[in-house]
Order: sequence, then C-alpha cells, then structure tokens
Amino acid sequence: MSDQVTLYDTTMRDGTQGEQVNLSAEDKLRIAKKLDDFGIPYVEGGWPGSNPKDVRFFEMARGANFKKTRITAFGSTRRPGTAPHEDDNIRALLETEMDTVTVFGKSWDLHATDILGVSLKENLKMIEETVAYLKGEGREVIYDAEHFFDGHRANPSYVMKTLQAAQEGGAGTIVLCDTNGGSMPWEIAEIVADVVSRLGVPIGIHAHNDCGLALANSLAAVESGARMIQGTINGYGERCGNVDLISIIGNLQLKMGYFCVPEEKLRQLTELSRYVSEIANVPPLNQRPFVGKSAFTHKGGVHVSAIQKNPAAYEHMEPQQVGNRRRVLVSDLSGKSNIDYKAREMEIKLGGNGYDSQKIVGEIKRLEDEGYQFDAAEGSLELLIKKVTGQFQEPFTLESFRVTTEKNHLDPSACQATIKISVGKEEEITAAEGDGPVNALDNALRKALTKFFPQIVEMGLVDFKVRVIDGGGGTASRVRVQIESRDSREIWSTIGVSENIIEASWQALVDSFQYKLSRELERTDRS
Repeated sequence: MSDQVTLYDTTMRDGTQGEQVNLSAEDKLRIAKKLDDFGIPYVEGGWPGSNPKDVRFFEMARGANFKKTRITAFGSTRRPGTAPHEDDNIRALLETEMDTVTVFGKSWDLHATDILGVSLKENLKMIEETVAYLKGEGREVIYDAEHFFDGHRANPSYVMKTLQAAQEGGAGTIVLCDTNGGSMPWEIAEIVADVVSRLGVPIGIHAHNDCGLALANSLAAVESGARMIQGTINGYGERCGNVDLISIIGNLQLKMGYFCVPEEKLRQLTELSRYVSEIANVPPLNQRPFVGKSAFTHKGGVHVSAIQKNPAAYEHMEPQQVGNRRRVLVSDLSGKSNIDYKAREMEIKLGGNGYDSQKIVGEIKRLEDEGYQFDAAEGSLELLIKKVTGQFQEPFTLESFRVTTEKNHLDPSACQATIKISVGKEEEITAAEGDGPVNALDNALRKALTKFFPQIVEMGLVDFKVRVIDGGGGTASRVRVQIESRDSREIWSTIGVSENIIEASWQALVDSFQYKLSRELERTDRS
C-alpha cells in the first residue's frame, strides 16, 4: 500500500479567521458531519477557551455519532507562571471531553521574549508541562509549533529545543507551522527533512498562503517525511488563507501516489468543496484546481477541436475522477468545433454540412462585438442556436411594456410595470408593482404568463448582475445585464445588452422565461 498522509482539517477554526467566513455552531456541526462522511481523520472544532459558540459546538459534538473523524479541541499552552491544572484555557480543553486536543506554543524566540514577555527557559517549560498534563489526562496531544520556520531562521538551536520539549511532554504528533506564510519550498524541504531525522514522533505541516506557496510547501514537506497536513477546505483562512485540502487531496492521491482518503470518496471532492462553500456563504472560486467550474472548461476553438479527438490533449486528468465535469464555452474565440460540441450537449440537431455551425459562429461573433458574453449565459446561447437554425418556437410575444417610477421626499420610490403580451391569438394586459423597475417588470410578466403557463410559478431568480461595458459614455454607456434563474431541475443564465438598463434587463428576463418554457415544451414533446 502507498504511504499514508493524515489529513487534519481546521476549516472551522483557522478557516473562520478569514474575511467573510463566519460559521454558527450549527454550521460547524453540519460541516463536521460532512467531513466525517468524506473520511477526514481529524477535524478541529474550535477554541473552547476563546468564545461561547465553540463551547456550544463541542456540546453538540459530544452527542453526535462520528464514525471516522476525531473532533479536536484547540488551545494554547498554559499561561506564564500558572500551573496547567489552574489554567482556564487548559480546563476548557478538557471540558470539551474530546479525545484529541491540539495546543500551540511559541517556537520563535522573538515571540517568547517580545510578545509573551517570558524567558526562553520559561517558554520551554510552558510547552512541556502543558503537553505532559494533557497527556496525563488521557488525551492524544498534537503540538502546533507556531512560527516554526521563522524561528528556525532566527535561532535554529532554540527552535529545536521547543520541539524536544513537546516530544518529552508526550506529544503524539508535532506540526511545523509556517504561520506567516513566507517560506520557500526548498527551505521547507530541507528543514522538515532535518527535523524528521532528529525527532522520534510523526511530523506535520501547517502552511499559510501569503506567498501563494502553501500547496507547494505542504507537498515539499511530505516529500521530506511529514505525514500530517493541516489545512482548510477551499483554503479559507487568515490573510491569504491556509493550504487548500481540496488541492492537497487531488495532488497527493492522484499525482503523487500517497493515500489520503478512501478511493471512492475522490469522486465526491467537487461536492465537498461546494458544500462547504455554500455553508460558509462564500461564492465558489471558478478557477479552483480540480473542483472549480472552470477547471475543465475549454473556450478556444483549437482546444475544443482537440479534446473531441482526445481529451488528454488539453486536460491533465479525467474530471469525473474528482466529481467535476468537462465544459465547453462559446464566445468570439470559438470555432465550429465549439458549436458542434455545445449543440450535442444541448441535444440540438445541426445540419451535417457545417453550414449551421458557421452561421451560428458568425452571429455569436457579431453579438459579442456588441457586448454580449455567451460563455457566461448558456441559457441565452441555447436560445440563439435554436433561433438561428429555425428550431425555436416562441411561446409568447411582447406587444408593449411601460414602466413608471414615482419618488417624493417622504417615501421610497414606487415602481409599476404594465405589460401587453400575446400567446397565440390571445392577448393579455397586466400591471404589477415592484421594489424597482426590473422587479416590477418581472412581477408583471410572471402575472401575465402564469395564466397560460402555470409552471412559471416554480421558477425563481437567483442572481442579477449589471456591468458597464464601456464607461466612456457616462450614464448613457452600454450595459450588460446577466440574470441567473432556477427551477426544481436546473440553474441557467441569460443576458441582455443595451444603452438602456431597463431594455437590457428586459432582454435577459425574457430569455430566462423563454428558456424555461422552451425546455418544458421539449419535455412534453418527448413524452
């Protein structure tokens, strides 16, 4: 069997120190259960000595059934001049009743003398006595050597004494922390190899990403003998973040031959990344390696032509291995290969002589020159392909609309939209109010269409974005509006472009409804 590397997740503690990341105790429990199901051996629940929320999480964790994960409580070494059994922080760690605790101590002599204000000798006693006391209380103790690599550069002799103190105290694993994230991979490799050769306990790595090297540094540490990696899902964390465990798993297990998680769980890697992103309320990063929406996305015509013959031409692995999928975008950079691929994906038939593809490419290039962006609006792209090839049945036609906005100094503005549409030979005139002109239009159109298409009720707006394409015209500049909609089956994006923001919004709105109704019609025809 290949060498095993133990994963230690600190999303719920170190990850929440990142900007815009905030988790309730209930959120933490949901993430912990997901990580347990995925097979992460250690999950750090928080610092019970620092806030009531983490205390509450550990209370809930005691009643939960974790099958593969050891929930870990985090804290610091004892305070200067205080015995471990008298220290409130140490007591809080024990009160969690977790079998594993992680404590951090000062490796860098600067932190001991200038930040804590203690002697170097007292710092060593704080480390050894804390670890020994927790070990004596029956806990597995992981020791985090904070600022280890900075300390090694400043005083390599003393920094090794801090590790020896943790080892003599009974630490089960000693983790070397690049807390400031400023180390280089070759430094990490050399220092970790030296530490591994001199200590008798397993060594781990905790890397931050301030130089964009957290992943490289972690992999270098493993190659030099480290067998635990601490990190966070999606790389959340202080400043530039921690190492991303998603990328760690992908690289270690698929590229380097180490074992991290059960083989069958690799196909859930994309789902895990997006699940944590959703709970943390942080938008997924499209360019995230392995699991990002763009990780296996192809836009250039040469690339698309090649992957249709052999995906290995422009992909380093099969996206299905990590639960992702291949995507092909269509833009002004596209060729006929892109259109052929997308048409097959959308189950749209094109003429066999390539004329349809050429015509579609020409129309896309013309519209993108005007400001459209179809790689971000596949709902509008599907409608365009159907319209150009004569395969679109228009479910409704706009006869006219009017939007009025009234504002006085006492009340917020009131918006009302009146719409006249026709469906076949029937006409419908409807008015509705809204919180703004676009919302009023949306409400009026829904009201008019529901009479003919009751399935509209299940459709909802997910996102609405406006971007100025060229600001040279000031308030008369052309804008691009993108709308994201969803129903019980899927999410789709549509787009509109105009110098008039209401008109651009209307275009995107109509496309959104037409996409929905077009899909419904196709399902009816197939059944």
